[in-house]
Amino acid sequence: MQNIDHIEVRGARVHNLKNVNVDIPLGKLVGIAGVSGSGKSSLALGVLYAEGSRRYLEALSTYTRRRIAQAGKASVDDVRYVPAALALHQRPAVPGVRSTFGTSSELLNSLRLLFSRAGSHVCPHCGKHVPPSLNVAAELAISCPHCGGEFFGPGAEQLAFNSEGACPTCGGTGIARTVNRAALVPDESKTIDEGAVVVWGSLMWDLMKQVCGAMGVRTDVPFRELSPAEREIVFNGPAEKRHILYKAKKGENFAELDFTYYNAVRTVENSLAKAKDEKGLRRVAKFLTEGPCPDCGGTRLSVAARGPLVRGINLAQATEMTLDEAVSWVEGVPGSLPDKMRPMAKSICESFTGTARRLLELGLGYLTLDRAGATLSTGERQRVQLARSVRNRTTGVLYVMDEPSIGLHPANIDGLLGVMRDLIADGNSVVMVDHDTRILRAADHLVEMGPAAGADGGAVVSQGSVDEVARDKASIIGPFLSGAKRVAARPQAQAGEMFDLGRIHLESSGLHTVKPFAIDIPRGRLIAVTGVSGSGKTTLVLETLIPALSHAAAGEALPEHVMALAADGIRRANLIDATPIGVNVRSTVATYCGVLDDLRRAYARTESAKAAGLKAGDFSYNTGSLRCPTCDGTGQISLDVQFLPDVDIACPDCRGSRFSAAAEGIRRLEKGAKGEKGTPRGQALSLPALLALSVDEARAHVADIKKAHEKLQTLHDLGLGYLTLGEATPALSGGEAQRLKLASEMGRGQEDAVFVFDEPTIGLHPRDVETLLGVFERLVERGATVVVVEHDLDFIANADYVIDMGPHGGKDGGRIVACGTPVEIAANPESITGRYLML
Repeated sequence: MQNIDHIEVRGARVHNLKNVNVDIPLGKLVGIAGVSGSGKSSLALGVLYAEGSRRYLEALSTYTRRRIAQAGKASVDDVRYVPAALALHQRPAVPGVRSTFGTSSELLNSLRLLFSRAGSHVCPHCGKHVPPSLNVAAELAISCPHCGGEFFGPGAEQLAFNSEGACPTCGGTGIARTVNRAALVPDESKTIDEGAVVVWGSLMWDLMKQVCGAMGVRTDVPFRELSPAEREIVFNGPAEKRHILYKAKKGENFAELDFTYYNAVRTVENSLAKAKDEKGLRRVAKFLTEGPCPDCGGTRLSVAARGPLVRGINLAQATEMTLDEAVSWVEGVPGSLPDKMRPMAKSICESFTGTARRLLELGLGYLTLDRAGATLSTGERQRVQLARSVRNRTTGVLYVMDEPSIGLHPANIDGLLGVMRDLIADGNSVVMVDHDTRILRAADHLVEMGPAAGADGGAVVSQGSVDEVARDKASIIGPFLSGAKRVAARPQAQAGEMFDLGRIHLESSGLHTVKPFAIDIPRGRLIAVTGVSGSGKTTLVLETLIPALSHAAAGEALPEHVMALAADGIRRANLIDATPIGVNVRSTVATYCGVLDDLRRAYARTESAKAAGLKAGDFSYNTGSLRCPTCDGTGQISLDVQFLPDVDIACPDCRGSRFSAAAEGIRRLEKGAKGEKGTPRGQALSLPALLALSVDEARAHVADIKKAHEKLQTLHDLGLGYLTLGEATPALSGGEAQRLKLASEMGRGQEDAVFVFDEPTIGLHPRDVETLLGVFERLVERGATVVVVEHDLDFIANADYVIDMGPHGGKDGGRIVACGTPVEIAANPESITGRYLML
């Protein structure tokens, strides 16, 4: 029998992969390395995961497959011996409005079972607590020793805020949302016809204005002139049907309709009731005021669900604990119960602690179980997902992990590696895309993609054991793995001159787990804010420093928890985060950086465009006359193939260029590109052809368009020269999105600006970290103060000044442990970050 010990990939062409042939060992920890845009994720997710998951799903029935979101077939000649695959993505989906850390980690399941089976329940007859009993587990009635009445104890579902145990007032969300009437009519100088009642049109059909008129309200006078009776109808009018004559916005058609009146308040309440996720809530949020539910106090649980007691506390109080505290408390539960109940309680408690152990190893002990899922960071959500995968104890599965080190302090790396080793010990295979050399050194086998990014990448540069790759002269990551090369990209300020350019003085009374503090931040320097997960970095920077600077620059009162701020001359506080740019494929690199506007004007000036009567607006692929009519300027069409997944393909007419054939006929001859007798030297390019080029390729063709050339040069300097001008921005990585957002800020004086970055090294190869440090150095040279929340040790070692938070997470963190140069941090025994800095 053939012993199959590897996956065979032949002829992979996903994205920029160039007919890649590679063997991936099974039952091993395989790392995929490479610079940004080299094809790492294309190989791991676009080929291995896509084929592993697709082939598993194809084994299911047609009926089942129609109800599951599926990936399309990868562009690859052959993939053999690939197991069923699971992907742990870089950005797990943001959970729903009722999700908490306890529910997403499934720890709450064990706690609810514990309170149901081992709790002291409330007698519904006399209101007193009765001693714990095995009767609940045996499905027998409990007899109250106080009044003699009998009742059945609640099951686990009756203690769930997602189910029967939800607080009836807030529906299990813990938040009371009431309509803010002032937000419904922000401008009373407008008439209802002009849109004074803003929710009619944004949350409800626009024709509600006419229904309101049919209710007896004047809709053609300023809202402030309405009588009290008319205002009452607008805000609180009854849900009665009215007959209206509706005129369509376009055309002259009329229709007679019967419509039920939705007053302004009910319109908001109706939209709130239909909101199922964070996106739906955001649409309604601006018309609401929020606060803790007055009935459950924000616990989400009904009075009955808060009734059972274990070790003297109820379920709501148990979920207020951090995971560290909850584990200690749970371990003491069996000993607090009668002897005959201890075996059952011990079994439930072991289920809880077994799940919790993984989360503790991954550094999440500081999180409280009732922490809202939507407030968890990307890294925290990914680690919850990872711990859940390990607990399932699968075998024979291929786990594909995209940047599992995101958000992890070096102190938590060992826990992550332990989790991956356990997956392999259970008979699984793990493929991880990562850039952290410490994680890559732990791999059994490495595949390095490259050598560069975009069109210059997509090939296997090196592969083998860590030692083999480290010795391979063709390898780019090799010298960083062996320690022969270190990231060093900028001159650093010395301790004695750190505050020569000024300082920002900030004092806070404390927020969340961060204790009261006073700190001086040097101006005109690169500052790294460090610390383990949950140590308070985000609270210090994103919830204290930025709001304080923004309020001060706008002349507004400082946030309540900010006691003092001295930042004379700071007028801008810019948060450059990793959120995707744009929401659909219409947003491209060319549109976002503004170069397409310059190009459209240049092409409109050509003789052929003038002859055809074309203006700059005609060259827009969103609205212009030259856009492709088949795909409407998106460059792709979606095919519905019923029980198979929808297939997005390049538009058959424009082949992805987004433009019609007429645009190909408009070509621009670059100035200086003529021969001796005035004949063109080389072929002039059309706009679709130019947009198909990379930034670096396009620079040579727009040398005569000054503004466009400057913008493309800036993208090149930011290390983004490999991006294609027509590339859709929502598909860019977090690091690429951050640098693209910076493009408009480069080349201008920045003495009045503070730039804040949240983990900009995510997804960056050490060589890319050098490029990023060079970008930040140019900002600093122009006077900017750059504050970076960061875990990457190479980056921290290159900062001018480090603010280390901690020492641990949650309640054991929240204070400034150390401040100073990287050398001073490394020498400080209190700093956990300092222990890992290699200078």
